Amino acid sequence: MESLPHKYQVAANAANEGNVILTAGQLAPITSAGPVQFDGPGDQWSPEELLVAAVADCFILTFRAIAKFNGLEWTNLECSATGTLDKDGRKTCFTAFEVNAKLDVPQGTDTDKAQKLLEKSEQSCLITNSLTAAVTLQTEVTVS
Repeated sequence: MESLPHKYQVAANAANEGNVILTAGQLAPITSAGPVQFDGPGDQWSPEELLVAAVADCFILTFRAIAKFNGLEWTNLECSATGTLDKDGRKTCFTAFEVNAKLDVPQGTDTDKAQKLLEKSEQSCLITNSLTAAVTLQTEVTVS
């Protein structure tokens, strides 16, 4: 890992109507638009969905690193995240995030250790650590 601080630069470009084009370095552009709830078309990623996706994505990547460091064998991790957008006083913001993680581990795996590493991943996720909203974690560990 490179030493901190890291900087991530994204550019957004749009006309007075239509989609927003997001670009970053050599990455493929992403098209976004407002969500249906804000009168958007509903057929593009929205900033709200991208934020919630970042929560789920970061949780999995954090777990992957923590599991590797701790020598935990696993076969699959499904993660879904739900963000609640609401009023907080006079401002509209995300007020809560729920992360649901289902981890499959091989026969003979210490499931208590797996559970603890899932919890550590939620506590260590840099995306959720950067948010002010409450984050709850629901987990399930299954042996396959």
